[in-house]
Amino acid sequence: MNPDLEIAQMFFLCKENKKDVATIFLEMLKNITENEMAPFYEYAAPQVGVPIDKAKLQKLKEQNAEKLEEFEKKIKDAEENLGESEVRQSHLAKAEYLCKIGDKERALAAFQQTFDKTVGIGYRIDLVFNMIRIGFFFMDHQIITDNIAKAKELMEKGGDWDRKNRLRSYEALYKMSVRDMRGAASLFLEAVPTFDAYELMNYETLIFYTLLCCVYALDRPDLKEKAIDCSEIQQQLNAEPTDKNGHLPLVKNLLTTFYNSEYAQFMLALAEMEKYLKRDRYMNPHYQFYTRALRVRAYQQFLTPYKTVSLEVMANCFGVSVEFVDKELFMFISSGALNVRIDAVKRVVEMGQMDGKNQQYKKLLHDGDILLNRVQKLSRVINV
Repeated sequence: MNPDLEIAQMFFLCKENKKDVATIFLEMLKNITENEMAPFYEYAAPQVGVPIDKAKLQKLKEQNAEKLEEFEKKIKDAEENLGESEVRQSHLAKAEYLCKIGDKERALAAFQQTFDKTVGIGYRIDLVFNMIRIGFFFMDHQIITDNIAKAKELMEKGGDWDRKNRLRSYEALYKMSVRDMRGAASLFLEAVPTFDAYELMNYETLIFYTLLCCVYALDRPDLKEKAIDCSEIQQQLNAEPTDKNGHLPLVKNLLTTFYNSEYAQFMLALAEMEKYLKRDRYMNPHYQFYTRALRVRAYQQFLTPYKTVSLEVMANCFGVSVEFVDKELFMFISSGALNVRIDAVKRVVEMGQMDGKNQQYKKLLHDGDILLNRVQKLSRVINV
């Protein structure tokens, strides 16, 4: 289904991996040629520093012009000789082709034109899904958020169960891409038993993202109940290796080492996960944030049973040097992420006590920051 989000991932890797750009771009160019993507070719090549093959571009443009002329003839014929349904189908075919070739603005306009000619709620929601996918292809947050809101509004007027289920996956993916891991975890977990949004990702990748967010967001009881004991998740984690599930061992290792308090192995698993997340276009902007947050979770989990523990013992448990632990704890204490103190003389970590009022105050500050950020975003939108 168009647009092909795998091409968007290739484009991302071209921009991120300058060393292998020639190889990756060559593979992407095959897809561009097969899909007649003249507009996207013109858009992508300069951004990755690859010269445009003018002859190839001209041929692609000619193919586009020929196809679009055919669509216009069919639209005109439908308007003059056929009914409303045929007119709608003709406009939809044109919109889908513009989407396929990566002509962002014209595709959005064509889908909107088709939307205006569509009566059924279900068909309208499908058109909105198309526009959200264009947003994901170009990582245009405004397009994504506007159309997720539009899809929700349409759902309230009569969207069916299947489309509501698909919308969960769309919203979950977007929440993850903007660092709302808790919101994403909740929606991904709801999608796991009945996933059907294969136009976004395969099922194995859904499981990967679900666990990625769950390790960040869920406390231990929920992590056990909703992730570790989930039959659908376990079935995928224990499946035979295929070309689709090669990333699942990474997240399985991260999940199990964290939950089983195998901290040295956890640190290794997290380092491997960091390498992978750098190459994922949705998580690349957040890989440092994510790995820091998981180290904090692991440190908190390790320290919770103790009143005091030596830096040497902690370093040995995590498979790192005392200097590394000392530096890490100092950073997280200074930022308020860990409520402990280091006794530099005794070389021990002392757990801080946080009473109920302090916890409420910390939560109030956190919620206030979220509210302030939302107000500022709304203000920017209004000013625009």
